[in-house]
Amino acid sequence: MPPALTNAQIQQFIHEGYIRLDNAFPEELAAQGRTILWQAIPCNLNDPTTWTQPVIRLGDFSQEPFRKAANTANLHSAFDQLVGKEAWVPRMSLGSFPVRFPSNEEPNDTGWHVDASFPGADLRDYLAWRINVFSKGRALLMLFLFSDVSEKDAPTRIRVGSHLKVACLLKPAGEAGLSFMELANKLKATDGLEEVSATGPAGTVYLCHPFIVHAAQPHHGTNPRFLAQPPLVPTKDFVLQRSDNNYSPIEIAIRLGLRLD
Repeated sequence: MPPALTNAQIQQFIHEGYIRLDNAFPEELAAQGRTILWQAIPCNLNDPTTWTQPVIRLGDFSQEPFRKAANTANLHSAFDQLVGKEAWVPRMSLGSFPVRFPSNEEPNDTGWHVDASFPGADLRDYLAWRINVFSKGRALLMLFLFSDVSEKDAPTRIRVGSHLKVACLLKPAGEAGLSFMELANKLKATDGLEEVSATGPAGTVYLCHPFIVHAAQPHHGTNPRFLAQPPLVPTKDFVLQRSDNNYSPIEIAIRLGLRLD
């Protein structure tokens, strides 16, 4: 089959930090996944009066619909193009699901942030997890839409091109990097950038540079929003100085942010 991404999409990924991959997995798998997820939610699918929280976070899911959704030929091709062949670890699950419900109550997790990728001193304390300029432990942030998501359905907000500024913020910290909160406190540097919303029908996947700044938002629609946000894990560290100049788009974007080219 032809490559999943065009050259224009790869350039968009490098310069803007994300791409939208339509029909990345079949809607039938999304429907099967939602059935499994509803069974894990302490709410009634058919009774909105039981939807009393703005967000419910569910644990890791590795049932067949989720494994298949994460491993379509289109996605594997896109991973090869963005990260490199044999440079990423196939996903056998889709991680946690923050399920967002229509609510007048403000969720408490709508701050702008970059997802951390390797542990700090306490494995259990995610706020102490870290991010470094080499993106140790993470090749991509991925947003798997398991329900139709419109502008009213709490789509993830993305700051276009923010990954380039984040590379500069991380550079002084070197290999040790910054903790989740340390970096979050520096993200005013990305204020004013264009924002896009991760909308689309079920089966859409957004592939984002690991440094992309993003945020949740309240749900003002009608139906709960189902989304997985797993990382794609690299098989080896990224390199920002190569003698052969054979860089992946992930590395090219970091180098662009650091003005190494």
